[in-house]
Amino acid sequence: MASKKFLLDNVVWILIVVFSILAGFLNPFFLSEGNLQNVLVQATTLGVLVLAVSFTLLIGEIDLSVVGNLVFSSMVGAYAMQQFGVHWTLAVLITIAAGVLVGLLNGYFVAYLRMNSLIATLAMGLFLQGAVLGATQARTMVVTDEGYSYIGSATIGNWPVMPIALFVAYLLAHIVLAYSAWGRNLYATGGNRRAANAAGINVKRARLGAFIASGFLAGLAGFLYTSYLGGVSVTVGSTTLLYAVAAPVIGGVSLFGGRGRVIGMLGGTLLITVIQTGLQLINVSAYYIQMIGGAMILLAIAVDAFRIRSEERGIV
Repeated sequence: MASKKFLLDNVVWILIVVFSILAGFLNPFFLSEGNLQNVLVQATTLGVLVLAVSFTLLIGEIDLSVVGNLVFSSMVGAYAMQQFGVHWTLAVLITIAAGVLVGLLNGYFVAYLRMNSLIATLAMGLFLQGAVLGATQARTMVVTDEGYSYIGSATIGNWPVMPIALFVAYLLAHIVLAYSAWGRNLYATGGNRRAANAAGINVKRARLGAFIASGFLAGLAGFLYTSYLGGVSVTVGSTTLLYAVAAPVIGGVSLFGGRGRVIGMLGGTLLITVIQTGLQLINVSAYYIQMIGGAMILLAIAVDAFRIRSEERGIV
């Protein structure tokens, strides 16, 4: 019983180790310092989006607008710099504020208008991506401000600065979820909404807060993505959204709410990034990489379902 619990709790880290050894055997460069840096940089934007999705999963909802929010908020910040000449620090705040506004709208729709979160946020994401395509005519907005692009391009020694933002975001998320009353309210709301309400928790406010946090993190991801690319790209694909949903579930965040740890969210992010990078290094066709990505999503759902069944049977 204990071994099964250990396996379920740490399956994501076991898979990371197994795949890393296999990929390193097939291509020794995979285990090099340079590739480790590349994995961490590639994981940064996805990892922040994973956090965004996870906050809503914890309350038993889902935010499918995070990619649209990323593109929209980054465009707003870049536009403020280009058209109004605002300082890059203010542009960063504007970028994040735009993400928070989208999260606030999503939260109001779900918590107060009682709209289905899957449909409401999917529609919001499509609306935002369409608005960005129309505003930019599907062209990349180049950002030349060195301050805005610093995090995405700077290094300390030989190591990139960008992953620092990832680990700081996860550390703060862990502190909030593990040690704050608001974090406990999120878990209680996702675990049993009626019981949480009976215990005096303002369930509507908790649900609204989760979507605001998701919007904040999507805006932050928008800044990091733009800083890394040096411009606002409108080509963020649908696979990014699927991986942002799959990663926390692989890491132990339940699709049904009320359960999940930040360390698991990070593990899911790193697993997806490690697999993508490894498959590219061993020259696997892009078509098969997408197929394997779909298999990983199925794996995430299967693991989550098995974990819940085990808990119901008293095995774990």
